[in-house]
Amino acid sequence: MSPKRQARKALGLPGAWAMAVGGMIGGGIFSTLGVVIQVAGEWAAASFFIGGLIAWCSGHSYAELTVRRGEPGGSYGFLRDIGQVSLARYLMWVLIAGYTLTVAVYGFTFGAYAANAFGAPGWVAHACALGAIAILAGVNLMGATQATIMELVAVWAKLVILLGLAGLGLWHWAPEDLVLQRGDPIGPLGALAGVGVVFMAYEGFQLLSYDYDEMKDPPRTIRRAMSLAIIATAVTYILVAIGATMLAGAPEIVAKEEVALAEAGRAALGSFGFYAVSVAAAFSTASAINATVFATARLAGSAAQDSELPALFGRTNARNVPWAGVLVISGVAMVLAVIGGIAQLVEGASFVFLGVFALVNVLAWRARIRMRWLSGAGAVLSILAAFALVAHVTGWV
Repeated sequence: MSPKRQARKALGLPGAWAMAVGGMIGGGIFSTLGVVIQVAGEWAAASFFIGGLIAWCSGHSYAELTVRRGEPGGSYGFLRDIGQVSLARYLMWVLIAGYTLTVAVYGFTFGAYAANAFGAPGWVAHACALGAIAILAGVNLMGATQATIMELVAVWAKLVILLGLAGLGLWHWAPEDLVLQRGDPIGPLGALAGVGVVFMAYEGFQLLSYDYDEMKDPPRTIRRAMSLAIIATAVTYILVAIGATMLAGAPEIVAKEEVALAEAGRAALGSFGFYAVSVAAAFSTASAINATVFATARLAGSAAQDSELPALFGRTNARNVPWAGVLVISGVAMVLAVIGGIAQLVEGASFVFLGVFALVNVLAWRARIRMRWLSGAGAVLSILAAFALVAHVTGWV
């Protein structure tokens, strides 16, 4: 390997871990807590736990398949490896569309928290969403090293604030506030439906499979980073789902769905808590935008090299960044952030990624990767969660 190529490998274990956590938590707890509580009620933490199990099994499949192929590609590349070129082509378009939608959700959430912090009208929320996506597109155009530094700072800042909020809620300990409907509690089936609804919160770890060429010691880094990032994210979600809900109460979390955690912060520490959580939301959603644009632009570049996208997407700037992918993905996301909503986007994205992860787990099982029983479990759980989500949307649960 040439010194020049080695110098471009900017992602060690800390940076890769931060990219994966940033991709998950940014659009996770801030965007989905109110949605999942509305569905699962006092079982919301169980929904996050089961979702974490599915993500951990799926992360194992992604890491092992990526190491086996020895280059980036993700689910798109895995299908091409077994000769399913047409299916890979369709899946690639679905993935790019899905990731663009998630960037829009993150931008929407950033704008909502920013405008709420200043008591500003709706147009300010839209302006903040547009500004955040545009600025982070610029960060990505500067190269992987700058994006990684941004990710490390943002991830640790939000983890400290989120876990601090969770700790205050657990200290307060009021389990009766986890109940959404007094006298009519939601049963355990709500937890199953909640898994499907909340699964978008775990979308993000698989972005590392697109960044394989950016890593130092890729086999070791991707295996450890994916596993550790999913565990850290699941623990954070579970603690915040319990602690923050105890602080503000489940009805208030659902009523303030778009800015629910800011209200929990206010309940814990007054104005200081409100603004601290609002800052954490800004950091969190910004890091998620950063991580998603970073990886998705590289996915588009890889597809362009395979002649599945216009050649423009494969062109890079002087810093080896696929600039067309960054600009197109960010531009479309900016439009969607202005016209989109939260609940429907979260449910739709959750269904898409449950389907994709089920497919990857099946591919890993068929490839007989090490510890493939995890892939089998991930496939079964993903399919069950997808059915539970359909049952919820259609009114069966």
